[in-house]
Amino acid sequence: MPTDRSSDRGATALRDGARERDQGADRLAASLFSEVFIADQLSRSLISRALPRGMQISHFSVLNLLAHVGEERTPAQLAEAFHVTRGAMTNTLSRLEWAGHVHIRPDWDDARRKFVSISPSGRAAREAAIAAFMPLIGDVVRDIGADRVRAALPVLRELRRRLGGEG
Repeated sequence: MPTDRSSDRGATALRDGARERDQGADRLAASLFSEVFIADQLSRSLISRALPRGMQISHFSVLNLLAHVGEERTPAQLAEAFHVTRGAMTNTLSRLEWAGHVHIRPDWDDARRKFVSISPSGRAAREAAIAAFMPLIGDVVRDIGADRVRAALPVLRELRRRLGGEG
């Protein structure tokens, strides 16, 4: 019949094993996020250097989203999509409008709201940006290997979904 001491040792061993697994998972998580953060910084730097003069990543990102969805968005919807403040989005949209890359019009049903759409100039600027940086990121993918990149995508998508609150 087990003594209280032997059951205590067993419980302690279970707790120690769980703690080691948790620490291993924490180290793995730290390594993953470190790599993601560094890759984000380096890819932003690569793309920023390749963008046409005067275009910032935030400008390209808005143009890319508007081109991709193919319909108008409100500044609030854009701010939410990019997880930025409305003020930051207003600043980006002002610069894009000044450059002629977006059209901003009032909502005819609610004068307090506005709608944003990409202009022909914005489409051309987006295409020029893609043409400038796509060869660079294409080279990276070719160097890594298409099969390895394909294998990494499901994990990165799941990470994005979970961080975005999609479960």
